[in-house]
Amino acid sequence: MASPSRRLQTKPVITCLKSVLLTYTFVFWVSGIVLLAVGIWGRVSLAVYFSLLDEKATNVPFVLVGAGTVVVLLGTFGCFATCRGSTWMLKLYAMLLSLIFLIVLVAAVVGFVFRHEIKTNFESNLNLALKDYNVTADRHSEAVDTIQRTLHCCGVQNYSDWERTEYFSQRGIPRSCCKNQNDCSEEDLKDPNKAKLKVFVDGCFFLVTSTMESKMSVVAGISFGIACFQLIGIMLSCCLSRYITNNQYEMV
Repeated sequence: MASPSRRLQTKPVITCLKSVLLTYTFVFWVSGIVLLAVGIWGRVSLAVYFSLLDEKATNVPFVLVGAGTVVVLLGTFGCFATCRGSTWMLKLYAMLLSLIFLIVLVAAVVGFVFRHEIKTNFESNLNLALKDYNVTADRHSEAVDTIQRTLHCCGVQNYSDWERTEYFSQRGIPRSCCKNQNDCSEEDLKDPNKAKLKVFVDGCFFLVTSTMESKMSVVAGISFGIACFQLIGIMLSCCLSRYITNNQYEMV
């Protein structure tokens, strides 16, 4: 049996670790809420852009929503395990954090490795959307109009891409390419020389992919930060579990 003075030294350490782990778990829980919000926002606001990507890419918002839900549930479990001071719950919490840590790393690596494939897929789908473009409520056509209007671009590589489409022979370049909607007649849009002065000349592919690449380092940094943050939780859970076990052993 350990001396009373040693047990008195161990209890403040356990209390301190519990406080730190509870603070960590609360922040971890909040990050789950953020993931949920980002996933829902992405599904609602970026659906038109995802429609020009591979079907797997359109699942990204659902992945974020799923990850956010798991993090919220795991954070709740972590708070309960910390308050109870249960060693097996703390060990399970550390194991689940380790699993998420590995998943985040794998997801970050896969996203980085296949970034060129995503760009190629987007370019081919954008070309196909131009070829089949129409003014009806087609989701791909709507996506093209939204991208051109939002990013101030026209076509894939440049505005002249539209000259090779069936739509151009009928109605010219779409109005979503116009710099000024009030100064952009159908007659101007049917004449490539006049249209050059009325529409955005830069292609959308370069603008979209350059934006994606500029954000890639940010995404990688955030993923690495989340992974490191989970390592802190793993170490805190293991340390608290060990101290509680030692304290129980000393009292025997």
